[in-house]
Amino acid sequence: MLKNVSSFRCCLRWLLVTAISINLTACDGTSETGNDTESHLEQASSRTLAEIRKSGRLVVATRNAPSVWYIDRHDEPAGPEHALTQSFADWLGVEIDYQVEATVTGVLAAIDQGKADLAAAGLTITPDRQKHYRFSKPYMDVTQQIVCRRDRVQPEEISDLPGLDIHVIANSSYSATLQRYQQDKYPELTWSETDTATTEQLLHQVWQGEFDCTIADSNIVDINRRYYPELIAPLNLRRAEQLGWLLPKSARKLASAVNRWLKEFEAADELNAWQDRYYGFFEVFDFVDIRAYIRRIDERFPQYRDDFREAAEEYHLPFTLLAAQGYQESHWNARAKSPTGVRGIMMLTRNTAKAMGVENRLDPKQSIFGGAKYLARMKQRFVDDVTEPDRTWLALAAYNVGRAHLHDAQILARKQNKNPHLWRDVRQVLPLLADKRYYPDLKHGYARGTEPVRYVRRIREYQHVLNGEKP
Repeated sequence: MLKNVSSFRCCLRWLLVTAISINLTACDGTSETGNDTESHLEQASSRTLAEIRKSGRLVVATRNAPSVWYIDRHDEPAGPEHALTQSFADWLGVEIDYQVEATVTGVLAAIDQGKADLAAAGLTITPDRQKHYRFSKPYMDVTQQIVCRRDRVQPEEISDLPGLDIHVIANSSYSATLQRYQQDKYPELTWSETDTATTEQLLHQVWQGEFDCTIADSNIVDINRRYYPELIAPLNLRRAEQLGWLLPKSARKLASAVNRWLKEFEAADELNAWQDRYYGFFEVFDFVDIRAYIRRIDERFPQYRDDFREAAEEYHLPFTLLAAQGYQESHWNARAKSPTGVRGIMMLTRNTAKAMGVENRLDPKQSIFGGAKYLARMKQRFVDDVTEPDRTWLALAAYNVGRAHLHDAQILARKQNKNPHLWRDVRQVLPLLADKRYYPDLKHGYARGTEPVRYVRRIREYQHVLNGEKP
């Protein structure tokens, strides 16, 4: 529920926030952790580094969130923290068991109760946390940013914020920042707070134009810009803060090992490569206007037209649908590469390419045929009750977000008395896969459910244009 924040109430809340949570910065991946109360339970006995190596398993507490750890569209673990922890585990010579929690409170409890050896969850190093836990050396700096839609407002100074319709997470560091500015210099500054939405949901609402701006950490902004390219972050609100891995106070040798690995990781330029992979791009797909699409129909499409037609015929797919999907994936660029490593015209992962018999993902014909085969396989995985065109739209969504996450959406649709066999019903619940009220109870957890909805919609639009094009 949204609530307007008056100057009087903010002053009262400022006293409370200052007293109990000024150092609890919400930089956990979805930025709603200002609502989490850190209990700092007496920590159970933690495992020693020798015990971890002897067992061959490292237990990592993490969060299911887009800037932390999640299951990707190919049903595989992914995310910035996943990549870092896997690299450390390889260096240490052990395997990882992930203890996935819904909140930072749950992550800290896993450490307190001895259920995990370390926490990798996009956690900010704060003085309060350092009193109760041990931190690794920092691996990333983040800053709080005001985020708006580029065609609405573009504040350049703090003095531009009064009068804007700003929504933030309730009781978070973002709210505390605004309260500080309001108290110190800008009493006319107002905003609204929510205790039900996540930062990612607020970013999506800004992108939809529902209000002017929100606040998010820079790493979260970088990830979401890949999906909502109209978002801009014109203004930093605070100085840089640092992220680190959190360990029990007693885990001195394990922390030392993490720091040795991190030093080598950074010296080998792997840390820069990691940051570039996950945060160096604003978009996964270059969403262009229709004029650019029409131009590329003339300039790029002719050289691949026959390959799309032959693959579509072999796998019993509409020719223009497959071609439109190829454009959505890569803009018909045979050497396309995303930040997550998928490549080629149909943007195949290594595992998918291998499963589809594709030896060279950069070979346009192999990629097109591999993508067609994979899409056809997705279509075959539905029950007979799913008919066309819903079978095609659901298959495209599965191609994008992963069959496991789509199955979660179908289950959720059934629970909400919707038809899991109809795309118009499933697309209504897909965004809920990113809603913290729902995804903790789903088998495969968090997924960026708005992306497959937009993915299918844009392919249908591109197909509509191609259907009017001369053969």
